[in-house]
Amino acid sequence: MEDGWVHLCVDMQRMFAEDTPWHVGWMERVSPAVVELATRYPERTIFTRFIPPPHRTAARGMWRAYYEKWWMMTGEHLHAELVDILPELRRLVPPARVFDKPTYSPWVDGRLDAHLRIDGIQTLVVTGGETDVCVTAAIFGAIDLGYRVILLKDAVCSGADETHDASLKLFGDRFSVQLKIMETVAFLTSVR
Repeated sequence: MEDGWVHLCVDMQRMFAEDTPWHVGWMERVSPAVVELATRYPERTIFTRFIPPPHRTAARGMWRAYYEKWWMMTGEHLHAELVDILPELRRLVPPARVFDKPTYSPWVDGRLDAHLRIDGIQTLVVTGGETDVCVTAAIFGAIDLGYRVILLKDAVCSGADETHDASLKLFGDRFSVQLKIMETVAFLTSVR
């Protein structure tokens, strides 16, 4: 594996791991693989955090309709500590970095891409959740921007088996030139 890679860990946050309306039951199951990679390479890890607006009226466009449905997940109702990444990952910051985003995609405002380009990053090793929402948005944006993507299939999670499986199939079938699907152990062995 070349030097120009980072681990992009998508939204491994307490609000998805704990008892909230957005709970993702699989997060606990994939956390050991994510923690293993991040612990070995904290200086190469970027954690994204999905940040809901302070209140539903602060959201624009269709995000406002989204937060009309999920009003209890806005800043005025959600305990602030639940927005943070899991404690076992938080302890790695720094040298690991945290990148906040108000949308599914971390690419919308250009900050993450600019940061990665300055560091000469060419490959993103993607973990986190949810496979069929924020992970997909991160992967599509990365591919559009020309990054090579390695998706660690045992280190991504979703709240829905069917769409998780469909997402992995889509990535494997349609994006095989730009994306490689691996197990975490195989990836870690390749960078030793």
